[in-house]
Amino acid sequence: MSDTLLVTGASGYIGSHTCVCLLQAGWHVIAIDNLSNSSPRTIERIQEITGRSVPFHTIDVRDESALTRLLNQENISAAIHFAGLKSVSESVNKPLTYFDNNVNGSITLLKVLHQQGVRKLVFSSSATVYGDPKKVPIQEDASLSATNPYGRSKLFVEQILNDLSQADPEWRIATLRYFNPAGAHESGLLGEDPRGIPNNLMPYIAQVAVGKLPHLSVFGNDYPTTDGTGVRDYIHVMDLAQGHVSALNRLFAKPESFTVNLGTGQGITVLEAVAAFEQACGSHIPIQVAPRRPGDIATCYASADKARELLNWQANKTLDQMVDDHWRWQSHNPNGY
Repeated sequence: MSDTLLVTGASGYIGSHTCVCLLQAGWHVIAIDNLSNSSPRTIERIQEITGRSVPFHTIDVRDESALTRLLNQENISAAIHFAGLKSVSESVNKPLTYFDNNVNGSITLLKVLHQQGVRKLVFSSSATVYGDPKKVPIQEDASLSATNPYGRSKLFVEQILNDLSQADPEWRIATLRYFNPAGAHESGLLGEDPRGIPNNLMPYIAQVAVGKLPHLSVFGNDYPTTDGTGVRDYIHVMDLAQGHVSALNRLFAKPESFTVNLGTGQGITVLEAVAAFEQACGSHIPIQVAPRRPGDIATCYASADKARELLNWQANKTLDQMVDDHWRWQSHNPNGY
């Protein structure tokens, strides 16, 4: 591939790993990020892993004039839109911040892409758009209803994208609903580096294992699951990144929009994830049970059949590989980037 892609949120956790896969697949990448929750060193690490240069611009997707200037200079064929805030608990406390970043940011980006004649987009959505699912595994045609502002922000953008492709059939949009990304690049150079106390399970466990945090808070042990803790579908971040390359290939091959889940199709409890991590790091992870968090649900895992059919993609890496890679990243980079 010699086409040039705009990647928003490129120095974030999923964005950075996807940039590696895109570059290795032969795409040219123009990376932007406002660095509100990530480090510019990520871009250096991407270049180190791939041996390719990545032009990087510190731009907020809400900055219409900066986006317009950039797209006037570059011949962009498609965009992958990662930029956004992603903490469920923070969104409950700061809903306006989440709607401004995630919804207004997406509208501004879409406006500029539209003006520049760019009509191919891969959108980073989330399994939170399914709310509290009536049955699992969750299929793409399940009813949609978010239980928190983060999920609602993703759902609003999905609806905007749907309306946009109805209004202008030239648009080809891949909406990817992620389940729970975990792990890191096998080199140990790239991984998840949350600011403050992590909101997601794997980086939280990893920071306890490396001694940054005293214990893991387990939010709720009275769910109707095998061990009382929440069940989630953890997917290796490199499998997830590869899903974006497959989605992009389909957008270039077929004139249609689509929505798919990216998950493994298997549920893992919090305590199972802790046990796997203990195995990887060779030490005990102390836990403390805390009350359930508002907006959390008991069980959430994907049906991954549609991605297999449409994209010829499936998650291949195991829980053990996820925790091994996550631990390698964390132990090599105890303070992140």
